[in-house]
Amino acid sequence: MRRWTRNLILAASLTALPAWASTPAQRGLMVFQQVCSACHGMEHVTYGDMSSLGLSPDEIRKWAADQQMPNGTDDNGDPKTRPATATDPILSPYPNEAMGRLANHGLLPPDLSRLALTLPGGAEEIRQILLSYAPTPAGVTLDEGRYYNTALKWKHIGMPPPLQDGMLTYPDGTPATSAQMAGDVSAFLDGVAHPHQAERRRIGVYVLAYLALMALLTFLLQRRIWKGRR
Repeated sequence: MRRWTRNLILAASLTALPAWASTPAQRGLMVFQQVCSACHGMEHVTYGDMSSLGLSPDEIRKWAADQQMPNGTDDNGDPKTRPATATDPILSPYPNEAMGRLANHGLLPPDLSRLALTLPGGAEEIRQILLSYAPTPAGVTLDEGRYYNTALKWKHIGMPPPLQDGMLTYPDGTPATSAQMAGDVSAFLDGVAHPHQAERRRIGVYVLAYLALMALLTFLLQRRIWKGRR
């Protein structure tokens, strides 16, 4: 079975997210798994990196094991595969660039690992693109495999509209509208592109708290010293 066909079947039954998943980034991972991964990979991100979103080691292993990784060739020179592990990158569903282009009218779906960094508008631009598909206006002709999108300067894109209201069910009960899914997957991709952002924020809070405490102690010490000199 072709790998991308297998991924489409897998996406329909993925349950890697825990039932308590409720943050935009956690829901965005679900959108990636069930929608985006049919055409896109994240080659600078490993399955294990998803532990930052709350996936347990067992959930990560289960998700990874359902994917196949290249594993050299057999004695006949044919390519071999093996189940992925937590340390493997989340590869494109296509076995090579040529097959990716063949399946997408000559266009290669981009890797999503750093998309929120490379687009000028970041995560918000991703969200706008996902929500800005529109019927092609009268008098406008698009090439085969192109779709009208008002968020782009050139007004067309090679990706068909990926989101439809109610196409998946969020485990926390959040209505899966197109707008909700677009916001969630944009938040997820922003986190993927800035893997240490949350950690830096936590450290920043601790540093500020430490500096505030030291400033208070310094003030109290100086006050005591000056009081003793009076």
